[in-house]
Amino acid sequence: GDGPFPGVIDMYGDEGGLIEFRSSLLATHGFAALSLPYFDFEDLPKVMKEIKLEYFEEAAKFLQRHPKVKGPGVGVIGTGKGAELALCMVTFLQEVVAAVSISGCSSNTIADLHYGEMTLPGLRFDMNKVSVSDTGVFDIFEALEDPTNPANSPCIIPIEKAEGQFLLVVGEGDRIWKSSLYAELAVRRLRQHGKENFKLLSYPGAGHRIDPPSTPFCHVAMDRVLGVPVLGGGENKAHAHAQEHSWRKIQEFLRLHLG
Repeated sequence: GDGPFPGVIDMYGDEGGLIEFRSSLLATHGFAALSLPYFDFEDLPKVMKEIKLEYFEEAAKFLQRHPKVKGPGVGVIGTGKGAELALCMVTFLQEVVAAVSISGCSSNTIADLHYGEMTLPGLRFDMNKVSVSDTGVFDIFEALEDPTNPANSPCIIPIEKAEGQFLLVVGEGDRIWKSSLYAELAVRRLRQHGKENFKLLSYPGAGHRIDPPSTPFCHVAMDRVLGVPVLGGGENKAHAHAQEHSWRKIQEFLRLHLG
């Protein structure tokens, strides 16, 4: 059709670069989808040292004002680090009214995030907590600093401030990090503030990279930042189910809240 269509910004994690396959699929299902790189692409920073939310605000305003986008608000979907950014966008940006967080953390990680005078420090990885299998596969599950440590509270994304809606998608077999725990922390924080603007989809046996259906399942994958094979976790059948079920629920969520 000729539109207008619900607008969605799509982001991935520390792979960097421009990743377009999910936004292409969203477009075939009637969304105006914008793949948004945030480092290691064209004139963007080569590495993720710090992040300025104004860049994402500009993208949200661009999509919101596009003549083919319904409005009044837009949605965002992110995986891994992109999921954190999705949470930050719906929390701080009035243009963003719905966020899908896939295998994300409820605190800011890796790089400090700035927005105006505000800074959210990033939790860091302790490489001394990485284990390596006999076959050379790195397990980084325990490496991220503990977000429940009071010393790390400045890193928490204040999602209770969001007026929009959250869909949290996690695999209980994720070995990249403790995404199930992070989703529980997010839900607890929202409920403590009297919020019910969320839905949680938690999949037993699913790993980290929950992509659209028929995407190959990678139990182990090369990490571009570390340059080594990293354990993603999950089991074939359970992960395939999570991809099929969550993809349908993600589209339903976005249609419901973007009109």
